[in-house]
Amino acid sequence: MNDKTTHFGFQDVPWEEKKSRVAGVFHSVAQKYDVMNDVMSLGIHRLWKRFTIEHSGVRTGHRVLDLAGGTGDLTKQFSRLVGPTGQVVLSDINDSMLKVGRSRLVDEGIVGNVEYVQANAEALPFPDDYFNAITIAFGLRNVTDKDKALRSMYRVLKPGSPLLVLEFSKPVLKPLEPIYDIYSFRILPMMGKLIADDADSYRYLAESIRMHPDQETLKGMMENAGFERCEYFNLTGGIVALHRGYKL
Repeated sequence: MNDKTTHFGFQDVPWEEKKSRVAGVFHSVAQKYDVMNDVMSLGIHRLWKRFTIEHSGVRTGHRVLDLAGGTGDLTKQFSRLVGPTGQVVLSDINDSMLKVGRSRLVDEGIVGNVEYVQANAEALPFPDDYFNAITIAFGLRNVTDKDKALRSMYRVLKPGSPLLVLEFSKPVLKPLEPIYDIYSFRILPMMGKLIADDADSYRYLAESIRMHPDQETLKGMMENAGFERCEYFNLTGGIVALHRGYKL
C-alpha cells in the first residue's frame, strides 16, 4: 500500500491523487484561462513570457518543446522564430487546455510547424537529445514529482541546450509580501468567481504558488537533475522568476 502524500494547494493528498485533482482544476478553467491571465497579472504575463523567449536562444530550424503550454502563448512566438524548417511541440497533460490551445493557434493561422502532444512531464514521450530548447511556463508547480519531471526534461534536451522554467516565486521585496497575500487569497478567488464562476480553482492556484520551491531551492533541484550553468532572473520583484539551466 502506498501511503505517500503530496500537497494540493495547502492540503495533503495521496501522491497518486494529485494528478487527477490538478486535471479537474484545468478542465474547469480552460475556456477562461486567457482572460483570467490578463486580469490576474494586469497583462504583465505577456512581458514575462517575452523575457523568457528572449532568453531562450531559439532560432530558425530549431526544435522546441513548450511544456505545459496550455493555450499556446509561447508556442505562437516560437513558431515564428523557428520558421518552416523548425518545429514546436505544444504539450500539456490536460486535454481541455490542449484543445483550447490548438483551436486558438489554428484560428490565428499558426499551422505547419506546430504539433500537439498530450503528455505527462514526468515521462516525456520523446527520444533522447531531441530538443534545442524546452520551456515550461506556470506549469512546474502543478507537477506531482518535480524532480522526476526535471530529469525527464534533461533527457530529451540536446547537449548545449537550455531549459527555461517560468514560474511564480517568492517576492524579494518585503513591502510586496502583505499586498501579494491580500491579492492572492482574497482578490484572486473573487475574480475567479466573477469571471470564470470558479473561486475554488483560483484559490488552489494561489495556494499552489505558495507551496512551490523558492528561487534557490528550484535552482538546486535543476542542478540535481543534471543541469549546469543554472541561474534565475527575478521579475516583478520576485513574484515571478525565470530559471535557466543547460544540458552540457
